[in-house]
Amino acid sequence: MSEPAPLSAEEADQLARMRYRRALARKKRKEREAASEVKELNITAMMDMMTIILVFLLKSFASSSAAITASEDVRPPVSSTRATPKDTVAVTITPRFILVGDKEVVRLENGSIPKEQRSADPQQARLVLGLDQRLKKEVEKLRQIAARNPAAPFTQELSVIADKMVPYDLLLDVLYTAGENELKNYRFIVLQRDAE
Repeated sequence: MSEPAPLSAEEADQLARMRYRRALARKKRKEREAASEVKELNITAMMDMMTIILVFLLKSFASSSAAITASEDVRPPVSSTRATPKDTVAVTITPRFILVGDKEVVRLENGSIPKEQRSADPQQARLVLGLDQRLKKEVEKLRQIAARNPAAPFTQELSVIADKMVPYDLLLDVLYTAGENELKNYRFIVLQRDAE
């Protein structure tokens, strides 16, 4: 085979110009394609996306709006109810303590209230003093919140988390003390039957 004939200066110049034009056209085409692409994220669209994801996650993972903490030695009774707990003042009755929220207010002696925690007034023999003092503070706090925020009214509700072995007499003392502090609506927290 024979080699191609060498290009003249004019032909070589023309070939170089053609290559340059092709390279220039390729570069312009790439720039046009890149211009149609989004180079940065729009902050408004990104905030919308994050809000939707947040709402989805809150709806997916929130089983209840109430934050109820139970003591380790409490075994609430089992029920088949489907009612969800509300966020209220929570009183926990264990075999050893009475707690408001997660704070111990009365230490029980053999499952009953000690004499020094009982009211001296025979008209209020069921009043539990330590529980009474703590519930007064909780009710006052709820009243202040209700005064400042109409969306959070004071509902006079109490959530009772009691061990299933708590004597009825002790439960009655706690409910009497709560009633004396304007907490007249009681909710007993139980385990759902299929959760046990």
